[in-house]
Amino acid sequence: MSVKLRLARRGAKKAPFYHVVATDSRNPRDGKFTEEVGTYDPNTKPARVNLKTDRIEHWLKLGAQPSSTVAQLIKRARKSAEQPKR
Repeated sequence: MSVKLRLARRGAKKAPFYHVVATDSRNPRDGKFTEEVGTYDPNTKPARVNLKTDRIEHWLKLGAQPSSTVAQLIKRARKSAEQPKR
């Protein structure tokens, strides 16, 4: 079983909203998942990303492979966490 971190689409037609989930790679995109580890709302400006970084790190340590989009979201979240608050 290989675990992936990927987006599961929710929301209405032409108004997507995504959950970042840890799931078996054989499951369908919007199917059964093991754990929800965040959300992504591309409809707002700027896009709203809410990630449970401790749970994401846990899954990455266990060998989970993030999709390309989730990898970008994680990278952006890490970068914003490093920035000093003003």
